[in-house]
Amino acid sequence: MPAYEPVIGLEVHAELQTRSKMFCSCPVVDLTTAEPNTAVCEVCAGMPGTLPVINERAVEYALRVALALDCQIHQQSIFARKNYFYPDLPKGYQISQYELPLATQGRLIIRTSQGERAVRIRRVHLEEDTGKLTHVERNGERYSLVDLNRAGVPLLEIVSEPDLHSVEEVRAYATTLRQLLRYLGVNSGDMQKGVIRFEANVSVRPVGSNQLGTRVEIKNLNSFRALEESVAYEIERQIRILERGGRVEQQTLGWDEARRVTVPQRSKEEAHDYRYFPEPDLPPLLIDDAWLERVRQSLPEMPWARYRRFREAYGLSEYDAGLLTAEKAVADFYEAAVAASQGQVPPKMVANWLLSEVFRWLNEHGKSITELPFDAKAFAALLRAVHTGAINKNTGQKVLAEMFATGQHPDRIIEAKGLRQISDADQIQAWVNEVLDAHPKEVAKYLAGKTSVINWLFGQVMRRARGRANPQAVRQALEAALKRRADIAD
Repeated sequence: MPAYEPVIGLEVHAELQTRSKMFCSCPVVDLTTAEPNTAVCEVCAGMPGTLPVINERAVEYALRVALALDCQIHQQSIFARKNYFYPDLPKGYQISQYELPLATQGRLIIRTSQGERAVRIRRVHLEEDTGKLTHVERNGERYSLVDLNRAGVPLLEIVSEPDLHSVEEVRAYATTLRQLLRYLGVNSGDMQKGVIRFEANVSVRPVGSNQLGTRVEIKNLNSFRALEESVAYEIERQIRILERGGRVEQQTLGWDEARRVTVPQRSKEEAHDYRYFPEPDLPPLLIDDAWLERVRQSLPEMPWARYRRFREAYGLSEYDAGLLTAEKAVADFYEAAVAASQGQVPPKMVANWLLSEVFRWLNEHGKSITELPFDAKAFAALLRAVHTGAINKNTGQKVLAEMFATGQHPDRIIEAKGLRQISDADQIQAWVNEVLDAHPKEVAKYLAGKTSVINWLFGQVMRRARGRANPQAVRQALEAALKRRADIAD
């Protein structure tokens, strides 16, 4: 019986974060909070005699994505009517791009357990979103409610080639693309609000074959978990069919979240089913050289390039570099803190404190890095105080907690509370002698060979110093004093 290889391509629909819709001046609103059908006009409702106008900012955002994906930009592209009838499509057609899209032939760098690789991008094109249906069952009756607030919102469709061959690669592609859209500032990435939706084209073939198997399309997946589970299920389902000698049918499927199975929705459409033809009310979209170059110059460093730079420039591990570059705001904060430390704090130490202490607070309080009550310079000042020995690590954690609570600068907290670390050898020696004199039984146990008692004695010295003594200096003074007492006892 042959072994089978999955072949997967993804279509990703991402709403663009413009203030107004794709072809009219209606505002783009949050579907989770706005009253239904309040951001609708004659154009996005599909009234006769209305004319669409292209949203320039949406085109610019689309260009940012296409350039970031190394696509070939078509400086002339055409909008078309994609005809189908559904309750959430008020015009009876969707304005999209078909034969001549905005961009083609790009690539996205993904990182998996097998290393980095490029996934080919087939096309990137602009279109408008549909409305939203809510299916209701009440008093034994079933009906659907239509909200047109989303109808006409700018939508970017990004279509990959069938270059993915595992669920791991599917997740890596989806998460990396979401990361890129957030880096570019064109999409919030808030999947709970449906601003990114996935459609997976899945087929299987015998290992070693160059022929593509019959594919199915899994529609409207709005979470990474749904994407992973549906693709994994469909791979297994198709392999079972082929192993029994059956034939996979080409169709459109949905994902039943409750039953964890794919379910047929309709026979798979082909392009001719939509009766595409050029949109007569819109001229060709023309991108001149100057506009294209302005967009190109505005692009930030790509997340995969930043990941490599963090590893090389700051000596970070794969894990740390991955976490720090996952969100642009986090990467920006880290680099600002490293720069503000002026070489006095190792980059690895900045990463450790950020990924442990700061991330813990953010997770506990449900905050993002942009909601911290202090900036990267204040964070760097705290780490500089710890690294130079002005305060010890435990005190540093307490100062950071105060910074979270009040937003005060660490230097002000340290001075106001008298937390500056004491490294004076005479003072530390005095504390050590006081502790040893006060606890002769513990000293005797140490001298009798129970050397672990030194840790308890160390704690007593730090308590006497109210945590302000330099721990390394205390440890050295304590060991030297005990050695002297051992020599006397001998």
